[in-house]
This record gives sequence, structure tokens and C-alpha cells, in this order.
Amino acid sequence: MVEMPKVREVFDASTDFTVGIEEEFAILDPVTRSLDHRFEELRDAGARDPVLSESIAGELIMSEIEIRSGRGDNLAVAVERQREARARLFRLAADRGVLLAATGTHPWSPWQEQRIIDTEHYRRVEEGLQYVAWRNNTFSVHVHVGVRGAERAVRVCDRLRPVLPELLAVSANSPFLDGSTSGLHSVRSQIFTKSFPRCGIPDAFGSWRAYADYVNFLVATRSIVEQTQIWWSIRPHHTFGTVELRICDAQTSAADSTALAELIVACIAQAALDHDDGVPFDDPPNRLVEENFWRAIRYGLDGRLIDLARVDEYPAAAVAERLLAWTAPARAALGGVEPLLGEENGAQRQRRAFEMGASIEEVFAAEVAETQRTYAAQEVEA
Repeated sequence: MVEMPKVREVFDASTDFTVGIEEEFAILDPVTRSLDHRFEELRDAGARDPVLSESIAGELIMSEIEIRSGRGDNLAVAVERQREARARLFRLAADRGVLLAATGTHPWSPWQEQRIIDTEHYRRVEEGLQYVAWRNNTFSVHVHVGVRGAERAVRVCDRLRPVLPELLAVSANSPFLDGSTSGLHSVRSQIFTKSFPRCGIPDAFGSWRAYADYVNFLVATRSIVEQTQIWWSIRPHHTFGTVELRICDAQTSAADSTALAELIVACIAQAALDHDDGVPFDDPPNRLVEENFWRAIRYGLDGRLIDLARVDEYPAAAVAERLLAWTAPARAALGGVEPLLGEENGAQRQRRAFEMGASIEEVFAAEVAETQRTYAAQEVEA
């Protein structure tokens, strides 16, 4: 049951800039590198580990596993918790002859062969969405940041709407699907955010009342029964009192994933600081933000994005520098955060290898090897 007065209380009691990180991995057969239905095996084995028992979660299909940092009092704490949980998960998987991959989509495994996790929540998702749920074999990074105040949380979400395509361009890492090149840099976004209801870039609400009225409308019309059925790329999370940003593809390397999480936290914190300081901002219409969203899906960092305020194009390759410049005050306030962003994203790397003659299987094998090498790198105690 969604009770908006209680949700408001959660936000009004929230703590600024706590952080939670969630990363989704594909579970692979070690020989074929195809998706493998072994989530329950890993979950049950992880239940005996004091860290993994709190960190492992399911994410729709039996060939996917999510690892969560839990609530960190700050970014550094969340990153360290996530690193430890990752290392434990990868060691657990290796002990059972399982590979884990971190790209936005699996390049060839048929969606028709995947199985939905058997829980009440995912049975409800499958019953309600049917093909839309079955087709959604995708993998992403989600970041939660505590934002105190319900009104403020809504306005932070509003402020970040035009930033979402920029973050997608930075993170694009899914050029292949169904055994062929998609021609897109983030085909994950096309089959998830353009398919699920109440997904993608939301309208600007302007106030908590407008947002609460919309959620109450969804409940009254039996469109949803729980808040998690609102799948927007940015949303106020009713349980945690956080702003949750969900637009980014999973990252092949641990360093890229950590840098992306740091950048996302900085963006959310900067939006909150801008709100507090009364920095002028006009909510752009969705139709304008959608132009950049499509460009990010299609071209990633290889194309051009639109500066909506100036009505002018700029190279998407410059977006990371622009975001770092905008978030400089927040990054300083967060303790001097300096995201070590790569010169190219995963889609560019994979497309370049493919265009140089590597097969999709060879390209993916290299991505899997990089995931294994980097996410499992941290040593942890048994």
C-alpha cells in the first residue's frame, strides 16, 4: 500500500547525501558465456556469508544478480562496502564455476529462454507486463542519495531530468542484442525505458503535492499497488528517503562503475545545492529532453547533444567535462570527489573492436574477462 503522508515523513526525516549503490550482473555459463539460470544457487550460497546475506538481491530474471552496498553514511563508505561485497560475490561465483558479466545487455542469449524469479513481486510484474517483462534482459547501475525534505527531493528530480541523457551517454555500454549489432550505443535503454510503463524521463512535477497527487491517482485507478512499479529513470524512493537515479548501463570494469557512481552522487548533490542556493532553473518540456535522450541511445559519446538553454549542439564527448565543471562545488562538499572517467565508454570500446573484425562472441569474451579481472580484484577476509 502506498500512503503518501507517511512517505513525506520519510523524506522529511531523511539525511542528506547518504549513499547506496546497486550493480546488476549477468550470470553466465563458463563455457558458452550464455545466460545461465543460477541466481537461486548463488543467493542460497551467499546466505552463509555475513556480507552477502545482506547484499545479494534478485532482479527479475534467474540469470541476473544484484549486489547492493546498503546505506552508507557517505560516498566513501558506500564505495568501500560495495567493493567488499563485489569481491565476495565474484569469489562465490568462481567457487561454483559461474561467470559474471557487466554490460547493459547480453549480446545473444534469447529472451524466450529466460525465467522470471518466483517471488510475489516478480509474479506481479510478469502478470502485469507480459512480453514487456519477458523481453527485459538488461543490466544497469542504480545509485541512491539521501535528500532531506519531500519538496526538495521532488525538485532535485526535476532539476536532473535534462542531465539524465548526459549520464546515459557517459555510461552507454550495450551495442549488441539478439546476436547482432543494434546500431545503438545503449540498446538496453531502448528495450527497457522505451518499453516499460511509467519509465524513462518523468514529467517535471514542481512540488510534492503534484507528485503525491499523481501517485495517488495511480493507486486509486489500480494502476500500481507499490511504488516500485514506477520505473522512471529518476525517482523519489518512498522507503529510503532517497533520490534514486537509474538510467545508466552496467559498467564492464569496476573502476568505471565506481567513477560513474561518484559522478551520479555529485550530480544529485549539486542539484540539491543549486535548489538551496536558489540557482535559476526552468524545467524544460519532456519533448526537448527526449531529443537528447534519443541521441544518447543512438550515438552515445560519438554524437552531439543539445544545450537546451542555448539551443545549440555540442560534442557528446565533452559531456563528462561539462558535468565535472557543474558539480565542482558538490564534489568539494562531498570531500573532494574526483571521478576517474575513462576516455571512451563501453559502447565505443565494443563497437571499435567489432569494426576492426572481432566477432560479437570475441568482443563479449573480452568484456567478461575485464569484469572478472576488475570486480574480483579486492581481497577480503573469509
